[in-house]
Amino acid sequence: MKNGKSVRYVDGYILPLPSKNLNAYARLARAAAKVWRDHGAIDYVETVGEDLQTKFGVPFTRQIKLKPGETVVFAYITFKSRAHRDRVNAKVMKDPRIMNACDLKDLPFNPKRMVYGGFKVLVTA
Repeated sequence: MKNGKSVRYVDGYILPLPSKNLNAYARLARAAAKVWRDHGAIDYVETVGEDLQTKFGVPFTRQIKLKPGETVVFAYITFKSRAHRDRVNAKVMKDPRIMNACDLKDLPFNPKRMVYGGFKVLVTA
């Protein structure tokens, strides 16, 4: 449970980000977080890689084919259900604040390298 609401669905994404664009990406993320929360998302979290040279499994750096000068952003948005996610995302995509916050021709990251998906919650603690 987050913010008194049951989380049953999560949108998650991972993307490589040129480290020099971290401040620009953070501005974009703050604006996006406000829009998603205003339209009903339970939580919106953006994180930046800090301990990426792991010895276990496949490191994000290798899987996402990180280039020199890049870091990894791992983010997720939580919802009550998939239907709730679909309603919230539909409202977000119509909200002019999203288009004002991000110029699709001048994003601080390459959207073609972004990995995204929706996930049904399996376990919460």
